[in-house]
This record gives sequence, structure tokens and C-alpha cells, in this order.
Amino acid sequence: MAYSAPEDECGCSCAEGDDQVSEQAEVVLRGYILQSMRHDNCPGVNISAEDLGGSESEIANPEVKDIVRSLIQIGDELSRNTELEYLIEHIEFSSAREVFNVVAKRIFEDGINWGRVVALFHFAYKLICKAITSNCKEIVRRVMYWALGFFRTRISWWVREQGGWGAVQSYFQSLNWQNVALFVAGILTGAMTYWKMS
Repeated sequence: MAYSAPEDECGCSCAEGDDQVSEQAEVVLRGYILQSMRHDNCPGVNISAEDLGGSESEIANPEVKDIVRSLIQIGDELSRNTELEYLIEHIEFSSAREVFNVVAKRIFEDGINWGRVVALFHFAYKLICKAITSNCKEIVRRVMYWALGFFRTRISWWVREQGGWGAVQSYFQSLNWQNVALFVAGILTGAMTYWKMS
């Protein structure tokens, strides 16, 4: 089932609000990638906010740091998932765009929630890690472009309806994040397995 932005009462698509949410997503994704790399202590991975199309000052924003911290709790558990790591290791960069599109669509096939948004960001992060360690840095910006393009067209309206990025913190505080992490790992592993079998 495809999801698209709903119209508001006046028939507008709320594009302005979606654009703002998408711009924030770009900063949050960069923060997620950089913080995950520091947290995972990835050997041989050296990347900056500038390499990802941004700046260190935007990532130093306290609000962004708090949002990223909430997402990292889930991503941390995903990094321990050996099946997921194995599947990502076997992606060939020649088909990376196709793989990204198949997996991203599969993640959101049954709807949108914050856990699935983390799954998308984590998948982008792992592809970027693989690109850097494989000496394919030209792929890094492409993965960012694919992830943010997918977010803009499929997810930004939903984040706006939740009240924006700040809502992610209260969502994860109200749940057992280990259970959310297991759910997200299952979604992402299932999406990757689907790609592998198709």
C-alpha cells in the first residue's frame, strides 16, 4: 500500500510544513550517522558533517542532539543484529540504489511509525559505513540523497502530523525501547531478506 501526503481542509498538501520536516530530517539523519559511527567505534571510518552535506554546528544543536539520542537507543540494538550485519555486508554497490529502494519500500509497506523511520535511517547509516570502509566514498552522498528523497516523498507528511521531530522523544519514553528495537530489527531484517530472495 502506498502512502502519500493527505490534504488539509483547504485542499492544500501542507507542502510548506513537509519541507520544514524534511530539512530537519536531513540534519537528524546526519546527526544519527555521525553519532552512530562514534558510538559503534567503527574502525577505519572517518567522516564529517561536511562530508554528509552539512555542518558541525547544526549537529551541535541541543534539540537535534536529544532527538538523535532517542534514535540511537534503537539503532544501538540494531548494530548488534548479526543477521542484519551479514545481509548488509553482501550488498554490491553496483545494485545499491535498487537495493535501497526495495528495502525502503518494504520497511514502510504496512504503515509508518517511529521505529520504521529509525530502520530507514539505520539502513542508510550501515550503507554509508560500508561505502567508507570499502573505499567507495562517492556512494556516501548518493545514499544520503536516496534516503532523504524517500523521506521527503513518503514520510515527511506523517512526521508533520505527529507534531514534528520532537514527538520521537516522547514516543520512545512511553515504550520499552528494547521491545521497539526488536520490532525494528525484525522489520529491517525482513525487508533485507525480501530483497535477497527477490
